[in-house]
Amino acid sequence: MKRRTFLTASIAASAAVLLSGCGFHLRGQASLPTLPTLALEGDTNSAVAQQVASRLQQLGTQVASDAPWRVTLGTPALTERRLGGDGRASREHELTLSIRLSVQERASNAYHINNQTLSTDTRIRVSDDDLLNRETLMMEAEQTLARQLSQRIIERLTYVEGMQ
Repeated sequence: MKRRTFLTASIAASAAVLLSGCGFHLRGQASLPTLPTLALEGDTNSAVAQQVASRLQQLGTQVASDAPWRVTLGTPALTERRLGGDGRASREHELTLSIRLSVQERASNAYHINNQTLSTDTRIRVSDDDLLNRETLMMEAEQTLARQLSQRIIERLTYVEGMQ
C-alpha cells in the first residue's frame, strides 16, 4: 500500500512540475488586468448586470455614471430547448442565456463593441413529472448561467482596445 501511495504522490508531483514549467496557470482574478472606471447602462436590474457590477467591484474597478467608458447591457434572454424524445421519463434540456453588449468611449463617442451578442449554455436533465424539483433545477441553472455570462462579459471587456 505504501508503494501505491508513493507512486501516486510522485506522479502528481511530476505533473505539477511539468505544468508549471510550461507556463500553465489556472484562470482567475489575478489574470485579469485592471479596468478603468465604467458606467453600466441599459438593463441594470437583471441578474447578469448585478453579477457584472459585483464582479467589477471585486476586481477593484469603480462603477460610476460619469465614467469615461459606457457599458450598455441589453436584457438577458433565456432560451430553452428540449432534447430527446417525447417519453414520460426525464428529459435533457439545453438552456442558453444571451445578452447584447455595447462599449462606448465617451470622449470620442466611438463604439469599440456595438451590439455584440454574448451567450453561454448548459444542459440539465429534468423530469417533467416532478414539478417542484424541476423549478429548483431550472433556477439553479439560470443562476449558474448568469454567473458564467457575467464572467464572459468581463473577460470581453479586458480585450477592448484602449481600455487598459
